[in-house]
Order: sequence, then C-alpha cells, then structure tokens
Amino acid sequence: MINIRSFISQSLIGLTLLSATAVFTQTATAETITGQSGNVRAEISYEKPKEYQYKNVRLKIIRAGKTVLDQKLPQENEYDRPVGNISGQENNLPVQDLDGNKEPEIIADFYTGGAHCCTYSLIYHYDNKSQKYIKIRHEWGNGGYRLRDLDKDGLPEFDSQDDRFAYAFTAYAGSGYPLQIWHYRQGKMVDVTRRYPKLISNHASELWQTYTQVRQQGDDGKGFLAAYLADKYLMEQGQDGWKRVQQAYKNSESPSETLRDRTKYFADLRKFLRETGYIK
Repeated sequence: MINIRSFISQSLIGLTLLSATAVFTQTATAETITGQSGNVRAEISYEKPKEYQYKNVRLKIIRAGKTVLDQKLPQENEYDRPVGNISGQENNLPVQDLDGNKEPEIIADFYTGGAHCCTYSLIYHYDNKSQKYIKIRHEWGNGGYRLRDLDKDGLPEFDSQDDRFAYAFTAYAGSGYPLQIWHYRQGKMVDVTRRYPKLISNHASELWQTYTQVRQQGDDGKGFLAAYLADKYLMEQGQDGWKRVQQAYKNSESPSETLRDRTKYFADLRKFLRETGYIK
C-alpha cells in the first residue's frame, strides 16, 4: 500500500533495528556509538541499567586529536535514547558535511519511546570563531528522515514528512502526511520542499492511491485526502486539489455522513492548511 504508510512503519521499525544492530563497544552496561569523517570523530556513550532504560548519555567530539566537546546530553525521560542513524546509512553516528563548507556536521538521532512518537535530531556544527560546536534540535515526530542527495549537488537533503498531520483529522493509523524536504544551511534547517515538484507530484499520486485503497476497506480516508491536498498546494495546484477532494468525498458519502459533516470537514481542513502554511 503504500509507500506513505510503509515509510512511517519502516522509520519506526528501523529505530528498533538500528538500536539492536549498531556496532557497540561494551564495558559492563556502558555502550558507545561512533562515527568519523576526516579528522573529526564523534562518540555517543550511555549506560543501560535495564531494558529500555538509558542514563548518562554523553557526546564527545574529537577534532584533529583534540577533544573539543564532551558533555552530558539532556534526556526528556529515562526512555529517551540515541538510535545511531535514523537514515540507515552504514556509519552508526552520521558525521558528514551537510552544507558544503568542507566542515563535517554531527547528527545525533534520538527516540523518546512510546507507541508512535517521537524522533528528533541534534545537529552540531563547528564555529571557527569560537572554536566550539554549536547545536540545533530538529523534531521529526512519529516518522524519521532519509539523507538523500535529491538535487545531485553533492550535499544531502533530509527527506521526511509533515508530522503535524498526525491525528489531525482521524486516528494515527488513518493519517496521511505531505512530503517535507529539508536541508541544513548556516546552522539552520530550511524547508525546501517546493523546490522538488516532481517528487511532490509522485508523493501526491501515492497518497491518492492510498486513499482509494482505504476507502475500499471501509475507512473514510479523511487523513489521506488532507495530506493529498497539502501536496497539491505545494505544487500551486490548490484549486484543482479542492475539486478532486470535494468530488471524492461527495461520491464516497455514506448514510452516516451528512452535509453538515462534509461542511465541517472542509472548513476544518481549510483552516488547518492555512495555519500550517500550505494556504498562503
């Protein structure tokens, strides 16, 4: 079914697999995840007193043989844990140049635990002026990301999804997610999704196919219609998207669905798309 659903499930499954298969240096309960690029090496160490419990999570960054950063990382709870690399590349802790300045960044990915949530990344870049590493935090929500060089410029993009749509119009299992693509520049994450109309178009087609499939299974498909319409707005095809969504909803109306239900759904959807920036 569906690439959009499998992307979400694979992200969550991948978190567990990466935790289990990453190459760890073990001393009693201490474990370490490492990564290196050129003369920059990063290590995340932590203690695991019990299954699903993680304590004393520390990040060390060694640059040209000198330890530049060595600090304990904050945890939201005892289940908040490093997972190696959400993106699933070979190196356990991603250390690579994200912005083309010849200086590798460090991406520390974390999972907070729970049935559906949440993942986030701490991204560290080296500041030449202060000679220190500075970090930003980016939330991924229920899913994760894939590092992919989408425009073939030698620098990776973060291929992800807009997690704000989770639970917005239906239960988690019935939620759809618009495409969301980010890149890292000058210490910030920048949403560059609209630069990839072909990828958005393919994604919208997948969401529409998913909608038709879940309708056949008895679901109202509201979550997937919402994400599909968001993708259409990203392509500046909002008017056409509304026509398709309204017609699809009308044709699929069941006895339990009234004109009032439709009117409320469309009003809520328009308001949500405006609040999330899809309708300018």
